[in-house]
Amino acid sequence: MTPQPTAGPGTSRTAQAIETVFRMESPRIIAGVTRVVRDVGIAEELAQDALVAALEQWPRDGVPDNPGAWLMATARNRAVDLVRRRENYARKLAEIGRALPDTAPPQEPADPDDIDDDLLRLVFTACHPVLSTEARTALTLRLLGGLTTAEIARAFLVPEATVAQRIVRAKRTLATRNIAFEVPYGPDRETRLGSVLDVIYLIFNEGYAATAGDDWLRPGLCEDALRLARVLSALMPKEPEVHGLTALLELQASRTAARTGPSGEPVLLKDQNRSRWNRMLIARGIAALGRAEATASGAPGPYTLQAAIAACHAHAHTYEETDWSRIATLYGLLAARSPSPVVELNRAVAVSMSEGPGPALTLVDALATESALRDYHLLPSVRGDLLARLGRTTEARAEFARAASLTRNERERELLLRRAAEQP
Repeated sequence: MTPQPTAGPGTSRTAQAIETVFRMESPRIIAGVTRVVRDVGIAEELAQDALVAALEQWPRDGVPDNPGAWLMATARNRAVDLVRRRENYARKLAEIGRALPDTAPPQEPADPDDIDDDLLRLVFTACHPVLSTEARTALTLRLLGGLTTAEIARAFLVPEATVAQRIVRAKRTLATRNIAFEVPYGPDRETRLGSVLDVIYLIFNEGYAATAGDDWLRPGLCEDALRLARVLSALMPKEPEVHGLTALLELQASRTAARTGPSGEPVLLKDQNRSRWNRMLIARGIAALGRAEATASGAPGPYTLQAAIAACHAHAHTYEETDWSRIATLYGLLAARSPSPVVELNRAVAVSMSEGPGPALTLVDALATESALRDYHLLPSVRGDLLARLGRTTEARAEFARAASLTRNERERELLLRRAAEQP
């Protein structure tokens, strides 16, 4: 637990300012220190030490003009001291000690781009394929999102001890496997970049439509994922899929305010008040999609295709005006690029709007034997909707009830049970 100074209201406000600055700057601090100690676990501890020093000194001496640089310099100084002092860092001292200055580091980095390079290295390290998806997600939120272990546990509805174990094991794995603190190049970069983008997308999706629990949305996770995507876009401006993911998240996030009703209940896309969609986020998403298309040298990647689908929704003034034919075509391209039964299910929904529920039901029924969809609640949900539109209400009621039994989200379960009860 972070120590808190015990003084009056002024001290409390200073402590809050310190916490805010640290949350914003901690990814860069950890990245910069990792370059010195070559261990993300130790780097995080040293960043926390700098936070403790700020909590002790700033209420007494005042907040420095550049608090982020102060925290960076303090953490780096402690990293230098640690490398020089501890015997078990003798090898690292031999490698990097000659390059370290004898005097304290400057208050501000000589070249801010170096810090950006370090941050990019930290992104690829936290999302290294040697870690499980759960470990990558937890470590990314901890190191790059600035979330505490308790906050991550609450977000994913798992015990705090489970998250703590995942983070500790992830750090240990990176250290014991001697994972390089680097940005990969060549074919390895494409493989590793896919892992990075998948983790950010997973974080966003968990906030956009929570897997389980009492809340349909967890906006904090969406905001963290969107911030990470924006950072990555700035660090890797020539990577089309980075812009594609950013575009997708901007466009999806634009609907957040309209996706729940007054009591937090889910509001389906066709029933959303589009005047509540965030036009600024839509504009940002369209611009990012343009960058994705401009930087692509070949066929669009899966995130760019998904962003193009989201853009179709954003351009439509009403649900009925949506270009469902184009969306079905884009889903077909996505299925060819990244085959998935979930993509095929989404394509069936678009086909139902462009060609009618009959042809779409044929596509959905063909997916019934897919093992990946066996317990996927959206399969019976989509099938129930198609059956209802075809007037087969008894079958539709059973499908909605089955979907309700499969979801672990209470809000979604209520919606599905209501749809089952609405069938004549």
